[in-house]
Amino acid sequence: MPSPHPRPPLSRRGFLIASAGAGAALGLAADPARAAAGRRPFGRYGSPEHRRTPGTLYVDPHGRGDFTTVQAAVTAATGSGRTLVLAPGVYRESVALDTTRTEATWIGASEDAHDVVIVYDNAAGTAKPGGGTYGTTGSATTTVQADGFTARWITFANDWLRADHPDISGTQAVALKVQGDRSAFHHCRFLGHQDTLYADSTALGVFARQYFAHCYAEGDVDFVFGRATAVYEGCHFRTLNRTDLAAVPYGFVFAPSTAVLNPRGYLVTRSRVTGEVPRASYKLARPWVPSSDSTARPSLVVRDSRLGPGIDAVAPYTDMSDAFPWQSQRFAEYRNLGPGAEITVPANRPQLTAEQAESATREAYLGDWTPWKER
Repeated sequence: MPSPHPRPPLSRRGFLIASAGAGAALGLAADPARAAAGRRPFGRYGSPEHRRTPGTLYVDPHGRGDFTTVQAAVTAATGSGRTLVLAPGVYRESVALDTTRTEATWIGASEDAHDVVIVYDNAAGTAKPGGGTYGTTGSATTTVQADGFTARWITFANDWLRADHPDISGTQAVALKVQGDRSAFHHCRFLGHQDTLYADSTALGVFARQYFAHCYAEGDVDFVFGRATAVYEGCHFRTLNRTDLAAVPYGFVFAPSTAVLNPRGYLVTRSRVTGEVPRASYKLARPWVPSSDSTARPSLVVRDSRLGPGIDAVAPYTDMSDAFPWQSQRFAEYRNLGPGAEITVPANRPQLTAEQAESATREAYLGDWTPWKER
């Protein structure tokens, strides 16, 4: 269901400025409909006095729900099939949903992801209180491990900035790490710089299926990455400009790490890649073969999508390691448009045949799970 109050994507840098003014700066009170939402923070999804279902919990940073933080609600929502309704606001916290809390649903009550923001600012190199550093996984603002998770109209953000921490070399800063099978995100936003959206699984031998529909993700280095079987349908990927680099590439949109035994990795369909960046300053993808799985064979198909001029059309792929050249991985395209999709060096742009494209669909990737039919 599209937002009743559509707005252009707010960049992560714009978000940082806006968040200084909290709710008002995010546009919650400027619109009459949003002013009404302030009086009814949970919109059409009930309230603590009139619960949508007995298993529904309400979260509001201003104290009008059952809890003021998302993590407190997650902790209370034990078992399976629980729903959290999140009132508009900025939730500055890290959140973790463990494997026991299956079939959970989180709903942004205003039905506009700009209004409900879960954000924190750890990076891989950030020092932990007990010693050591967080690492990439530990940097995640939100971690979802449970199967059957669904989120709608929520922004997941990590607002850690390199410029503020020149002493830290571990600059990975994850907004969302999702590992569960049958994890679906509808009309959500993922804001960060390096390693924004970590679409992964709980273990090497687990082939987790994930679905992202009409979502927005932005970043610079490998900002959509991991080993999940993930379908991105009707999504918008935005590359951020870099003023800290003297030469291109500024970054890489995708960095899949698909297990060699998994026949399907990332599928990007009917989506677009944009960015107010210099022409050909970004690579579309590079393969990630992590030290924990040196047998990985990353898989990415980008089809029926529009690639803006920021993507290097001559050489859209590059290596992350000389030992694992991208040409040995499973990268392919099909019927893409835009200046970043122009085929100037065919050897650098592997294309699916029409017959191969018949197997590069959401149905083939997700099997008996049909999240696009969910309401």
